[in-house]
Formats: sequence, C-alpha cells, structure tokens
Amino acid sequence: MANIFDYMKWRDISLKNVKFNEIDNLILSRLSYFPFDGVITKDEEITLKEAYERTKILGTTGRTLQAEDIDLYPVLAKSIRFGKCKVTNFINKIEPEAEKQFSAVTVILPDDTIYVSFRGTDNTIIGWKEDFNMSFSDIVPSQLDSVEYLDGVAKKYKNKLRVGGHSKGGNLAVYAGAFCMSETKKQIIEIYNNDGPGFLDKVIESEEYKEILNKVHTYIPQTSIIGRLLEHKEKTTIVKSTQTGIMQHDLYTWQLIGDKFIRSKITNSSDFIDNTITNWLKEVSPKQREEFIDTWFNILNATNVETVNELSSRWFRNVATMIKTYTNLNPETRKMMSKTLRLLFKTGKDNIIGIPKKGENSKTGN
Repeated sequence: MANIFDYMKWRDISLKNVKFNEIDNLILSRLSYFPFDGVITKDEEITLKEAYERTKILGTTGRTLQAEDIDLYPVLAKSIRFGKCKVTNFINKIEPEAEKQFSAVTVILPDDTIYVSFRGTDNTIIGWKEDFNMSFSDIVPSQLDSVEYLDGVAKKYKNKLRVGGHSKGGNLAVYAGAFCMSETKKQIIEIYNNDGPGFLDKVIESEEYKEILNKVHTYIPQTSIIGRLLEHKEKTTIVKSTQTGIMQHDLYTWQLIGDKFIRSKITNSSDFIDNTITNWLKEVSPKQREEFIDTWFNILNATNVETVNELSSRWFRNVATMIKTYTNLNPETRKMMSKTLRLLFKTGKDNIIGIPKKGENSKTGN
C-alpha cells in the first residue's frame, strides 16, 4: 500500500516534465492547512522552500492540525516537484460573530497554472458550527469569501486555474467555481472536491452549479461520511483508505498506485449513515435544524472552549458544564432537542432494515 509520502519519493519530478494529476491535487489541498500565519505577507510571492525556512525561524512548524503535516511540509519544501512552487495570497480568518472560519492559499505552479487551495474545517468550535450551518442555510459566510477570494486571484493572475480543497475546503472549491464571475470561470480548468460535503437543493438546482459540473472531480473514501453529506450531482470516485469509519476522512490514509488513487466501492455502513442523515433532514425542517444546532452549540459555548482539542482535554469538566446548561434550558427548548434527537435515532433504526447482506455493496466507484 502507498500514500502521498510514497508518491513524493517516486514522482519527485518537475511539473514541467510530468503533468499535474489527482495525487498532486490531494497534496496541494493539504497545503492550505500549513502554518503560513506570519510567514507570507499579503501580496508576497515566495517559494514553498522559503516559506518552510521562515516557518522554522518562527518556530511554528509544529502548529499543525495533524502530526503528518509536520513531516509533509519539509518533504514538499525540499522536493523538485513542489519546492520552487510559489505560495501567495494566504488568508486565515476566524470571526465568531459571523460564525465564519475561512482560510486559503494560492500556489503558482511551474506549468504556468495556479492551484487555489481552500482549507477545510480546523479544530475551532466556530469552524464546526459553520459546517453544521450548511444543513439549513443555502449560503454560509466562508462560501461568500471563497467566491471573493477566487475572483481576486483570477483578476490578479491571468493563468489557468485549478481550484480544490479537502473536507469543507472541497465544498468551498465547488461553490467558488460555480458562483464566481464569468471571466473567472473561463480560467478554471479543474475543480477538486476531496471528501467535502455537498449542498442544499437551491444550489444543486442552480444554473451556475450545473455550468461547472463537467469540471468537478470529487473523491471520497469507501466509508465516507463527510463527503456524502447533503446533495451531490457530480461524478464521484471512490478511493481506498486504510482506516475505518470517520477516520477515513484523513487524506493521509488514502491509497494510490503511481499517480492514481486505488479505486474501491462504497461500504454498507457509509450507505447506512448517508440514508439516515438524508431521511432525518427530510423529517426536520430547515428552521428546526437551525434551532437544534444553535442550541447545541450554545451548550458547547457554555464550556468557554474555543477548540475541539480544549473540549476533549478537559472532557469530564466540560461534560458536567454541558449537562448543567442543558438542564437549565427552558422546557420548550429541551422538548425540541429531545424530539429532534428521537427523530434521528428513529430514522437510523428504520434504515437498519434496508441494509444489504454482508458482502453486498450498493454503489461502485468510478
């Protein structure tokens, strides 16, 4: 089995000589998670190697969401394929009042194309709240920012564009590609969604979305959860992961041969979760979803934590705070929370009946 680290050992050849592929996309989608804060000034263009050297001087190479990022950063920085790529236009905004978490970076490639990389959800509570807001809101703040960002890059550079991201970043890539200016659309050659959620019907049914479908490449692991949320209309490729369940969302576990992912099939458990959530959304109105999610995150906010790591590091104390907060809710709100959760469990129970026998899969990867 091989992953992106093995790919870098095998395919460390300039993009001028060996063309861009789906594995390059996955790697660059991860680049937006790297700790570029304080490293790249607003309009500066520096090589990835220079960025890494500055990060070392600042002592922030370890400020990553995943341990593997710490290892991947120097590998890419010292490589022939990516080391001389220029990174610019880095932005990282967290705005609690607007319930927005948005980050992106632009990568100028040696083949004269540009890859715009949108970051997915980080470990902030605000970032997760914005993700959940997608279940009832046609537009979330980071989607609007993604359009503005992409249009800005297209206007500044006249190069052909590739747009991509992992998790929520994949959703932002598709949204930005759909709703950017017509001139920007002409520059886009490919859009990559790496296990990112879909959209509500209003977006899916829009002409803007339909216009870019032939440019969208979506990749999800065989037991995808995040990547099957909400609606998708684009062609989807199922990728083999060495992990199980929700941990397959980790792109470092995605397997490949040469410059292509190993294709797989959707598992029964992924179908079960997808059907459960889809049917639950049909049972619960957008307004009810909003009330439920707002209340749930108000309970989380009572702990005064800002990140998921903080929530888990003081788990028992935080749980006690959340239980107390829930108990103090007014009876009507508690009733709404209980009813919504019961609907979720009922939907899950009903879907168990429809699970195929062991060994059967309902969908096949492309």
